[in-house]
Amino acid sequence: MMSTTAPVTEPLRSRFRPPAWLRHSLVLARRSLAKSARNPGPIVNGVVTPALFLVLFLFLFEGSVAGSTADYVQYLFPGILVMGAGLAGMVSTGTSLTIDLTKGVTDRFRSLPISRLAPLLGSVLADLVRYLLAVALLFGIGMLLGFRSHGGLTAALAAAALAVGFGFCLSWVTVFVGVLARNADTVLAVSFISFLPLQLGTSLAAPVETLPPWLRAWAGVNPVTHVMDACRALLNGTPVGGAVTATLLWCAALFLVFCPLAVYAYSRRE
Repeated sequence: MMSTTAPVTEPLRSRFRPPAWLRHSLVLARRSLAKSARNPGPIVNGVVTPALFLVLFLFLFEGSVAGSTADYVQYLFPGILVMGAGLAGMVSTGTSLTIDLTKGVTDRFRSLPISRLAPLLGSVLADLVRYLLAVALLFGIGMLLGFRSHGGLTAALAAAALAVGFGFCLSWVTVFVGVLARNADTVLAVSFISFLPLQLGTSLAAPVETLPPWLRAWAGVNPVTHVMDACRALLNGTPVGGAVTATLLWCAALFLVFCPLAVYAYSRRE
């Protein structure tokens, strides 16, 4: 008697199998995370640095900005959240790519039958995991210091998504720098120099209206200010105005400009 059972498992698995470039990118993302597990310095830096700024600013400026610690942590924490999401991958992505390029690891990738985009995309996908970890840890630290989301769970998730999304788009700048740089020290120097005006020349510690005119002008055009204002409004349950729209536009601009540049520079580098 002949069996009538159809072999449905394998065809269905093949039908829903992700494309090769995505599977290759996920494998390399897992490799990047394994490296972070052995050397967690960049992740620790992405959490510890914003946490130190949170504690330091909270007790330095509470009286002059908000009048009390409880009120000031509600203002300060959303900015620290954005700082943490950006910082978590700002350094690790660029330095990892540069090290792979200079030590010949990338040449071995190119000899394999994998997508040319996979090494770059895998590194950035690993960053997404780092951002989520950094954001979760910072929420825990903020709540221990008295922060509460008055906008509700949905608004808190939206704020976290904005911070992570902006960090993801900003990381393509670091990827571009990492591909162009000849050593990891250059990437670290560029990242540190750009970190100060980009993260601190904002509404992080005090409202933009209270800043000196020259710093107010920079903060007004700084994309990080829009992200911080959007997250602050969402987490505190106040009107967001145009901050969310400005954030999404900046995310799209960063991604559309620096992702193609990074891929082009990577394909041209021998």
